[in-house]
Amino acid sequence: MNDTDLTILTEIAAAYYLEEETQEALSRKYHMSRAKIGRLLRQAREEGIVEIAVRTHPSLSLRLEQEFVKRFGVDRVLIAADNRDPDAQRSALANLVANYLDKMLLDGMIVAVGMGRNVGAVADNIFAPTQKAVTFVSAIGGSLRAGEFMNPDHICRRLASRFGGESETLYAPALVANPDIRAALLKNDTIKQTLDRARRADIALIGVGDLSEDSNMVRMGWFSPQEIVEARLSGTIGDLMGYDFIDIEGNQSRTPMQGRIIGLTVGELGRIPNVVAIASENTKAAGILGALRTGVVNTLATSSANAHTVLALDDATSKRRQRAQRLATGQQPQ
Repeated sequence: MNDTDLTILTEIAAAYYLEEETQEALSRKYHMSRAKIGRLLRQAREEGIVEIAVRTHPSLSLRLEQEFVKRFGVDRVLIAADNRDPDAQRSALANLVANYLDKMLLDGMIVAVGMGRNVGAVADNIFAPTQKAVTFVSAIGGSLRAGEFMNPDHICRRLASRFGGESETLYAPALVANPDIRAALLKNDTIKQTLDRARRADIALIGVGDLSEDSNMVRMGWFSPQEIVEARLSGTIGDLMGYDFIDIEGNQSRTPMQGRIIGLTVGELGRIPNVVAIASENTKAAGILGALRTGVVNTLATSSANAHTVLALDDATSKRRQRAQRLATGQQPQ
């Protein structure tokens, strides 16, 4: 497509979407059929000339946020409108988090940064940010299989580049063979210094993981299919930042996969003033609920569908827990 065609395409898109001219009026103005005008408007979206954003109505978001504050004690919930395209859903949510960060960050702050697609998307959805003297620190080690988009050190660099701050890499693998190797590495001065910096963070930016076939740890081959199956059977429903595996109640699950990640623990995250947990995928409702029940999440970022599913799941599991407690105390279940 040449420059003239692009100019006409842009003019038609602007007239239709911004000036609210009808396709019939554009057909007469440009001497084209309505069918062709419709095809050009579709092409404008495909070429990226037009981006259509649908946001959850503020009143709906407010009611959902109030319910999450009441139930889970969070400070803030960022809710993106639902999108059937997983990548578009992730980008929309990342844009909300990026705008939130732009408002929250102050000079001198430290941000601990986790791993994953949702955290990585935040760095790529920052537009015209305010320049900040902020340090972004890797809160978990790296992995060759994660690539530049998902590795925390690369995410830190992109965040620092967008905001004009600094980044600090955790020079350690994300996953090690067993807890003994992890314990030895945590004594290393270089690793200890970076993790100490991450522990002093004002904000932590982390993902919520699950044990679906599309989860990061499965796709990267961190654990065998048998380990994943055994973890599910033990009640594991997800993880926080790829580190502590949790059950639906937010308790640390009993699985051999525990204790092999070099990074901040759930307990250490709990001492950071604002832990921002991001989960866009519709497979993560149970993981989100478990993460909220740990008590360490201050700001949740997720989709509208996930938010409603989490509340429904909380209702169902709370009733189950109450029945179990009555049975344990010899009371009749209601």
